[in-house]
Amino acid sequence: MSRTTARTVAVLLALLFVPWSVQVFSGRDATFLFAWGLFNTNPLSVTTLPDFLFVYTQGLPEYILAWPLSVVLYALALVSAVIGWRTGHEDPRVTAGLLVVAAIAQLRLAWGFSVQPTRTAWPTGTAALLVVVWWCYWSRVQARLRRQFDAS
Repeated sequence: MSRTTARTVAVLLALLFVPWSVQVFSGRDATFLFAWGLFNTNPLSVTTLPDFLFVYTQGLPEYILAWPLSVVLYALALVSAVIGWRTGHEDPRVTAGLLVVAAIAQLRLAWGFSVQPTRTAWPTGTAALLVVVWWCYWSRVQARLRRQFDAS
């Protein structure tokens, strides 16, 4: 039975450096949303997620709430993976499921930005999260389900 390794945890931590959504305004300026905050190209600036949610905005559109939701789900998946790595006891279905739901939330965020005039958003985080699920968890989830069905 395979288990979570330090390599899997490192892959999950690498998602902190991948923009979860890339939004382009009028074809020139871009905003890169990460799990930890956002980076604007014009003007060059960085805003943390807590600052964005609690300092700079009021009355956020509903689709923007998918961003912190996906970060919470990602953080829970990371905690699950770390616990699995350190103790050897992880249900890969839980970790993978949290990552998949985080990916869906990121897709909702990108869609919300894309329907606005002069904006385009690419759900890079959705792709990255799903690749991690496939690469690190898919075979383990399948094996776990096979064992479960064979036992019944």
